[in-house]
Amino acid sequence: MADGTLSRYKARLIANGSTQLEGVNVDETFSPVVKPGTIRTVLSLAASRHCPIHQLDVKNAFLHGDLSETVYMHQPLGFQDSVHPDYVCLLQQSLYGLKQAPRAWFQRGTDTAYLLLYVDDIVLTASSKSISVTRDSSRSFLSQKKYAIEILDRAHMDNCNPSRTHIDTESKLGSDNDLVSDSTLYQSLAGSLQYLTFTRPDISYAVQQVCLHMHDPREPHFSALKRILRYIRSTLDFGLQLFSSSTTDLVAYSDTDWAGRLTTRRSTSGYCVFLGNNLLSWSSKRQSTLSRSSAEAEYRGVANVVAETCWLRNLLRKLHTPLSSATLVYCDNISAVYLSCNPVQHQRTKHIEIDIYFVRDLVPAGQVLVLHVPLRYQFADIFIKGLPSALFEEFRSSLSVRCPPAPTAGEC
Repeated sequence: MADGTLSRYKARLIANGSTQLEGVNVDETFSPVVKPGTIRTVLSLAASRHCPIHQLDVKNAFLHGDLSETVYMHQPLGFQDSVHPDYVCLLQQSLYGLKQAPRAWFQRGTDTAYLLLYVDDIVLTASSKSISVTRDSSRSFLSQKKYAIEILDRAHMDNCNPSRTHIDTESKLGSDNDLVSDSTLYQSLAGSLQYLTFTRPDISYAVQQVCLHMHDPREPHFSALKRILRYIRSTLDFGLQLFSSSTTDLVAYSDTDWAGRLTTRRSTSGYCVFLGNNLLSWSSKRQSTLSRSSAEAEYRGVANVVAETCWLRNLLRKLHTPLSSATLVYCDNISAVYLSCNPVQHQRTKHIEIDIYFVRDLVPAGQVLVLHVPLRYQFADIFIKGLPSALFEEFRSSLSVRCPPAPTAGEC
C-alpha cells in the first residue's frame, strides 16, 4: 500500500471458492502459475497435431469496484460465445478441481484438451476443431513485440540506434566506476527484460548478466543494458517459432563458461532443450558454488540440464505423450562425457558425487545418453558468453528465433 502497510487480502482465481468455510479456510487464495516450459511444450504438441488454440481471460471487472459483500466466482469465464459449449463445461469442471495443479488434462469421448492457467490468464488447446483460432497450418509463432516496444518507450529509447548483437564481446562487467544516477530505472528495465526472455532466448545471457548487478548498478552495467535495448530495437519483429513435427526425440545441449566471472570466479552454465525442432526450455545461470576444474563446472551444467529433461519427460508422460527413446544430452567437454558413464569414482570428483550419481544412474536406465558435440555445433554457447556476430546469428536461427513467417516475402 502507499503508506507502507501490507495488503494481504487480494482477489485471486478461486477453484470452487464457495466451498470454503469461515474460520477454516475462507482467507485462502489460489493463484495457479504454470511454468513457461509447460506452455511451450503444450504449444509444441498443439502445432504438431494441428490442434486449435484459444486464449482466455477471467472476467474480473468487479475487482475495480467498492464492495462490502463477499464475492465468489461461480461463473468464472465469459467466453461461451467463442468456444464450443462442451469445452465450456469441461473447462468449468477442470477449474473447480484445480486446487493443486496449474495445468490440467481432460477428455470427453475421442477429444482431448489441455488447459494452462497463469492466475487469471488461460490457454486452452483441444483436438476438436470446434474451437476457432487463426494461425499458420504448419507452425506457431510466439512474440512479445508490443511488450518490447513498451520497454523501449519507458527507457526513452524507442528511436535509438539499432545494434546487430546484444553484448560487447570485448568487455567484462565488473563493480568499478560510478553508480548509475537512477537505480530504480535500471532495476525496472532489467526486471522487464527478464519477462521478455519468455520468447527471446537469444537475450537470456545478456539479461542474466545485467540482472546480477541490480543491487549495485554502475554506469558500465547501464551501458550494457542499453546495448540489449538497441539490439531489441533492431529485432522487434523477432519471436520464437514452433513447428509442426512428427519427431518426438528430446535433445539437449549444455555448456559452461568456467570461472568466467572476474569478481567471484563463478562459472556460468547454459542449456537448451528441444522436442524435435521445437525449443522448449533454456537457461543461463551463474553456478552457486566455485568449480575447481572445467570438468567439474561442465558436469554441474550437465546435471542441471538432465534434471530439466527429467521434468520434461515426466510432463510429456502426464500429457499422454510418453517418450520411448533416451534423451540425448550434448556436451563439448570430453571429461564430463566420460564421467557420465564411468563407474569408477575418483578422489577428484568426490565433492560433486551427488551430481555424478544423479546423471550416472539415469544413463544405464536408458533415460539419458551424454554425448560429445564439437564447439561449432554447441548451441548452448549462446547462453554462457558473448559470441561473434556471425556465429551469434547462426545459433539464434538454430534456436528458431526469427521474424514471423511471411508467405509472400519469405522468412527473415
